[in-house]
Parts: sequence; structure tokens; C-alpha cells
Amino acid sequence: MAYEKYIAEFVGTFVLVFTVGCNVLSGSPVWAVTSIALSLMVCIYALGGVSGANFNPAVSLALAFSGKLDFKELGPYMGCQLAAGLCAGLSYGALFGKVFELQPAAGFSWLRAGLAEMIYTWMLCFVVLNVACSKMHAGKNQFYGLAIGFVVIAGGYGAGHISGGCFNPAVALGIDLASLGQGVPLMKSVGWSAFYIPCEFVGALLACVTFATCRPEEASARAPAPEPGDYPLSCRLLSEFLGTFMLVLTVGLNVLGGSPAPVWSIAASLMCMIYALGTCSGAHFNPAVTIAIAAAGRDKVAKADIMPYIAAQLIGGTAAAFTYQFMENGKVFPLAPNAAHNPAAAWVFEFFFTFLLAFVVLSVATIKNGLSEYFGLAIGSCVTAGGYAIGAVSGGSLNPAVSTGISLTGLFGGHGIFHLIIYVLFEVAGGLAAAGLFMAVRPDEYDNKLEN
Repeated sequence: MAYEKYIAEFVGTFVLVFTVGCNVLSGSPVWAVTSIALSLMVCIYALGGVSGANFNPAVSLALAFSGKLDFKELGPYMGCQLAAGLCAGLSYGALFGKVFELQPAAGFSWLRAGLAEMIYTWMLCFVVLNVACSKMHAGKNQFYGLAIGFVVIAGGYGAGHISGGCFNPAVALGIDLASLGQGVPLMKSVGWSAFYIPCEFVGALLACVTFATCRPEEASARAPAPEPGDYPLSCRLLSEFLGTFMLVLTVGLNVLGGSPAPVWSIAASLMCMIYALGTCSGAHFNPAVTIAIAAAGRDKVAKADIMPYIAAQLIGGTAAAFTYQFMENGKVFPLAPNAAHNPAAAWVFEFFFTFLLAFVVLSVATIKNGLSEYFGLAIGSCVTAGGYAIGAVSGGSLNPAVSTGISLTGLFGGHGIFHLIIYVLFEVAGGLAAAGLFMAVRPDEYDNKLEN
């Protein structure tokens, strides 16, 4: 019997949980989440070829129920991961001489903490299934570790202030049992992991359902993966809904939670979902991007699909906004330029950086020889660029679905929708301008059409 895969699962999970503990007890409040995410990413790249690099009982559960992990391996994998979490917790506790407790943050109920754990565990498992295990992607890319690791950046900065941001039963149990080792009473020590872990498992099972729905070829061992973009419309609309939902949810949670790295987290959420769903729907997640792709021609999006895509994105953004409103105890924020700046300048900034985002999408993801590995990073980095450049002026929406979700929930805080109308107009104009420039600088993309 080969034990190397169990050793790999133990080592990778130990590194992850140990890094969590070290960061919480001594790390930078700005870079702690990034440190944890990168520990996961590097171990995935180092050990993925040995065990599959689950490092998370929820991920193993999702893989087993999706037919990607033999059920006979589920128990041993989970056992190694949970044992590693316990050992890591006891190790950082012994080295620091102190521990921290697992529990919802002050002011947040068990329901809100459980929802945060469920949603971002869903995202983690969903991204794993798509980028590392699907017929479309398994063994065919090198971005899998980047996409999986950066889910932690999206969720850690976004929802960490609510639940602590475990998204992993081995992390939850390791933190709790480490507290037990430092004299915290037993019932208090294991109480919250006993609640967090079922929430994380529910997220894993929901990931199985949505994965199978988005990628119907996974239901049959013999069914081949379709060509990218050839999925049924229902699959593509679910893809657009899910991607936009996670983007807007991460926006709202970062803003309302006072995240130290909001733009970094938001960009990560976009990048991860692009990698997960780009081959399904094209991963627009933005009405301005859909309009830009349609306006640039070449049949990259069918005319009949334009309005359904935009509707799915707007519904996803609105649903996400009401979700973050609930998770944040009813708090909302307005869509509006910063009062210290000229509103017209804010609108022009929205136009320019939406233009940049749409132009990069057209240039890296819709051309004949587009990027095969870095397309998600390139597109997500547009949010990093624009968010930090103009976030303090306009808010850095760059997306009518984001603007709509923020504005509709903003009504509950007494904010109007005037800026929604203006923002959407400038964002759509940015998409159209991107299509115009793309046509000017990429005439080779139209050569075949002209010859015909």
C-alpha cells in the first residue's frame, strides 16, 4: 500500500493550519490572509501530483461526491487532514505559548458566521472541481494552484471579519483543539468547530450540485467535454449568475467589513471565478463586458444571448447585494462619488477603467490565439489597477451589475439611484469604446470574415 499520498495530505494541511496560527498570533493584519493563501497555493503546486492536494476535508468530500475521489480514500484523506490540523494547532500553541479561539466575531450571529463559512467553502470546492478535476481542465493547465489559493484571499479578507474565515474543517478543528491544549474548557473549545464543520460540508455538497449543473458532461464517464462556449444556455446563465454573485458579494463584504485589502480581495474573487467558468460561459460577469464582446463582433456571443447574459449578471449582482446586507446586519453603502471629488471626474474614471477592463478581456480571452494560462490573472488585475487608482474617487465599480446591486440595497439606507443611472451609462460607454479600439488595433481578428 502506498502511503505517500497520505503523507502529502498531512504535510500540506499541516503547513496550511500552522501558517494560519502563526499569522493570527503574530502576523500583519494586512498581509496575513495573503500569507495563508500563498501557503495553500505553494503546497498545491508542490504536492498536487502526489495526492491531488486536497488539504481540506470539505474539498475531499466534494471530490468524492463528484466522482473525482474514490470513496474508499475519503476516510483516510479526512483522517490525515484532521490529524494534521490538530498537530499544527498544538505546534503553534506550544511555540507561541498562547492560542486563539474559534468563534463568530463580536456583533455577528451564528447564522451569519455559518453562512460565511458555507458560501466561501462552496467557492473553494467549486473552483477546485472546475480548474483541477473537470474533464475540461484536469491535467491541462498550470493555473489551478493560483485559482484555488486565491479563493482564500477573496474569502479571507471578505468574510474573515464575520466568521474568522476557516473554510476548512481541519483548520476549524485544529484551532479549537489547540485551545483545549492551552486550558480552554472542553465544551467551549470544540463548540464552534462542531457548528462550523457542518456548514463547510454543506458548502462542499452545494459545490457538487452546481458543478454538475454547469458541466453536465461530468454526469457520464464517457461524455467528452464540449468545446469552450458550447455549453447549453442554461449552464452558461448559471455560470454568469454564480460568477457575478461571488464578485458582488466580495465587494460588499470587503467594503462594509473594513477590509485592509479590499481591492486585492475583490480582484481575486473575479480571477478565481474566471478560471473556474471561463470555458463554460466566457466568464463575462459584467454587462459592460458582454456589450463590448457583442459590439466587437466575430460571433463571440450570440445576439440572442446578450440580454439573457445581462439579466443573469444583474440578478446575480442584486442577489449578492441583499446577501451581504443580511450578513452585515442590515448595513449598506451608497453608490456615489467621494464628496471630496468632482462627480464628473468620478464618472470619467468609471468610463476609463471599465474601458480598460473590457479591452483586456477582448485582447486576452476572445482573440484567435488568446492567453491559455494568464487570462484570468490579466483580467482580474484590471480590478486591482482600477480599484486602487480610483476607488477613493468613484468607488471603482467598473461593472453595471456591481453598481446595480450596491444601489438597490443602498435604497434601504436612504440613498438614491441617480448615480446608478450615470455610472451605468459611463460603464457601458467604456465597454463600447473598448470594442472600437479593439477593432482598430486587431484587424487580423477580422481577416477571415473579410475574405469570406
